[in-house]
Amino acid sequence: MNEQAKQEILEKAREAGVKFVRLQFIDIMGVPKNVAITIEQLEKALDGEIMFDGSSIHGFVRIEESDMYLRPDPSTFVIFPWRPRDGAVARLICDIYKPDGTPFEGCPRNNLKRILKEAEEMGYKMAVGPELEFFLFQVDEEGRPTLNTHDKAGYFDLSPVDLGENARRDMVLTLEEMGFEIEASHHEVAEGQHEIDFKYSDALDVADKIITFKVVVRTIAQRHGLHATFMPKPIFGINGSGMHSNQSLMTLDGKNAFYDPNAPDQLSDVARHYIAGVLKHARALTAVTNPTVNSYKRLVPGYEAPVNLAWSSANRSAVIRIPAKRGMSTRIELRSPDPSCNPYLAIAVMLKAGLDGIKNKLQPPEACNRNIYKMSDEEKAKLGIGSLPGCLAEALDELEKDDVIKEALGDHIFEKLMEAKRQEWDDYRVRVTEWEIENYLSTF
Repeated sequence: MNEQAKQEILEKAREAGVKFVRLQFIDIMGVPKNVAITIEQLEKALDGEIMFDGSSIHGFVRIEESDMYLRPDPSTFVIFPWRPRDGAVARLICDIYKPDGTPFEGCPRNNLKRILKEAEEMGYKMAVGPELEFFLFQVDEEGRPTLNTHDKAGYFDLSPVDLGENARRDMVLTLEEMGFEIEASHHEVAEGQHEIDFKYSDALDVADKIITFKVVVRTIAQRHGLHATFMPKPIFGINGSGMHSNQSLMTLDGKNAFYDPNAPDQLSDVARHYIAGVLKHARALTAVTNPTVNSYKRLVPGYEAPVNLAWSSANRSAVIRIPAKRGMSTRIELRSPDPSCNPYLAIAVMLKAGLDGIKNKLQPPEACNRNIYKMSDEEKAKLGIGSLPGCLAEALDELEKDDVIKEALGDHIFEKLMEAKRQEWDDYRVRVTEWEIENYLSTF
């Protein structure tokens, strides 16, 4: 960190009366962790001298190689608006380094930087605009979350039906105070379901913002006596929560590489190659963008979930949609990811898939502008429209045989992720569910 950036942060902290600073980092599962320090240790932290025990973090390192260093990114300094002004609390997001001064390959943020550097060497920078959905549930007398929604509202409903509006408004105000530019906020299709969209930005900044977004939403919900969850499918029979990911590539001189006013649909060859790459690797990257057993309860036909491996500019039944705006707004929307994913890893694998399409000049199939939801299996097969994996185990199998997506994760993250997710699947697989009791106990 250069001296000017360091002094600016120290001055901001002093002016704001900061007493505590949380040095935040992300584990492989996408769960935010932090080391809290007092303001007296901030300068030492900014010099990258704060250590922690990496062997205590799932998927990091063994006990005999546990010392890890936190290097804060000065651009991520922010003060938590919900904490007291007297003794304020600030946050810095950190990269993880090894004692020899090299980036730790198991740090998801370092890993995303590696793939972004690959894109830059090809002449591109990635822009991402996520759309995160979440549920707000009531809590019981002991503060534990229930599955009781706080409203009976639907898509774009207003008060008094949308009882979460006050909580959602406070979330938006808090996010704006922390530097977010909020573009939209509304009730979603399902009861108790909401969406808040923030402005697209470069990929690393957006990954940081997704983690911050989740922390803010859950914190503000708790202050309203509610529980916010980014679980993809908490309730059977209603829509689940997605994280539609709008993405585009910019040239190094700031032009949208996906836009060509003279091409069909005004989509450049780069855009078409990128689409082809994402479709080619979609089944494998789903293990990262939809990483839980529960993710695949959302990815089923009938609830507007995108399971069809096709692209379209006309409807939302394909896994990739091309929004109508062109020029600098030309982009693709991958509709399959859900908000339980680790955003650093999810963005890395999406980008790597697209770059593979560009490198190898892959061509996408014809766009499918019919409603795929209403097609029979025979019709889809005739058009060559496949589907996403039906369960976590199937997605892991696809990931294991896709060298491009494995390379996007790197050996360390791939191995640790596979180990954890195979164990998660096995743990789920052997459980006896209520469905089995209801259907088999009396019959057999």
